[in-house]
Amino acid sequence: MESGTSSFTGRGRGCWWALAGLLVLVSSAAAQQVTDGMQPTPAQTAAPSAAPPATAPTGLPAVQPLSQAAVNASGVAQAKAGDAAQESTDQPTEVKLGPGDLIEVNVYNVPELTSKTRVSLAGDVYLPLVDYVHVDGLTLEEAQSVIEKRLTDGGFVRSPHVTIFVDEAASQGVTVLGEVMKPGIYPDVSDHKLYEVISLAGGFTASASRKIAVIRRGLPEPIRIDLPRNLADELSGNIEILPGDTITIPRAPIIYVVGDVARPSGLLVDNGTLTVLQAIALAGGTNHTARLSGSRILHKTPAGVIETKIEIKKMLEAKAPDVALQADDILFIPVSGAKVLAGKTFDVAMAAATAASIYSIH
Repeated sequence: MESGTSSFTGRGRGCWWALAGLLVLVSSAAAQQVTDGMQPTPAQTAAPSAAPPATAPTGLPAVQPLSQAAVNASGVAQAKAGDAAQESTDQPTEVKLGPGDLIEVNVYNVPELTSKTRVSLAGDVYLPLVDYVHVDGLTLEEAQSVIEKRLTDGGFVRSPHVTIFVDEAASQGVTVLGEVMKPGIYPDVSDHKLYEVISLAGGFTASASRKIAVIRRGLPEPIRIDLPRNLADELSGNIEILPGDTITIPRAPIIYVVGDVARPSGLLVDNGTLTVLQAIALAGGTNHTARLSGSRILHKTPAGVIETKIEIKKMLEAKAPDVALQADDILFIPVSGAKVLAGKTFDVAMAAATAASIYSIH
């Protein structure tokens, strides 16, 4: 019995140690599996920022990039960026010399060669020793280099250092011509826009057209702009004005309505057309003393004045077509019973047109 007991005990201990070893092996395998699951796969290692897509909640709008959302919200972000890029390319980079500029040329350590001269219409300046030098279209640095080379090549100065100062930048001013209150040349208008330059010139006159042109150096054709009567209504025409630009504002086409009407007027028709009945309506209509059968249109041509008789009464009754007026036409409506000689009709109408008030047609 004693030996059997000890044998049983030895076998029990052996089973216990075998079971313990099996538990250790199972624990190690489980730990290894967990560790392997926590390590990133090769795809995850190559793209650590790529996360598994999450299912978006239903009923929500698709997510947009921030820049795209900003454009969609404002509706003008992209357009403004394009305009800003265009404006940056239009900006002048360096001041260039031109006809009319008054410059002062100094040669370092040679005061005898200091001179003040004006650029001629041909673009030349006269300097001591070196004679005439063409500087039109050159920057200050380029002009200085040209003069230095002339002094060196002529053997007049060894290693000269030339500096140029612009006393009057006449070529860099903006010229405003035509129907403004103060036409002329306006210097120092860099970084200005069209509306600001027109304001510097005192604004438009009453008969100014809004179809203006900007003549710019280097461009084969003028920049033509159609401005609204109220400049605040449209800012797309407020372009950048560069030094040397010339702005021309022509006189707007005017149609005169004179004679026996409520308000003899000069009507600006810059942005449209005008018919006889429309012109009469804008002039307040005819008076009860008007002789409609004697009405006529006076049209100036290179060959002279052409008088065209019109039947206003038939136009009012829709028995005759309404006649379109042309620029600078005079619609003359006489007084009933007036003794006006046929040859004097134009003189009477012109006198009345001179005294007529000017009205803009929007």
